[in-house]
Amino acid sequence: MTSTTSNTVAKPRPASEGLLNEKWDHCLANLLVKSTLGAGFGIIFSVLLFKRRAFPAWVGLGFGAGRGYAECDREFKGAAGGVTKTVGERLKRSS
Repeated sequence: MTSTTSNTVAKPRPASEGLLNEKWDHCLANLLVKSTLGAGFGIIFSVLLFKRRAFPAWVGLGFGAGRGYAECDREFKGAAGGVTKTVGERLKRSS
């Protein structure tokens, strides 16, 4: 009887892949937290001010998700080292 053994060794991930995974984890956690907080504030305002209507909760959820997305977008664009349009224009003017 022969036993089959696999001699595969797990390759270590490149450092850039680990950094990217950490950024994605941070982004998704940030998005979830901000969306939940926005919805929570919307529910509180809905109960206190708007006679239990649904729109403040949805608006709060949207604001929270938008803020989380904007922070995530800024983090990834900054990581890429890209020059935004306005920064590029300022660099051209100063030259």
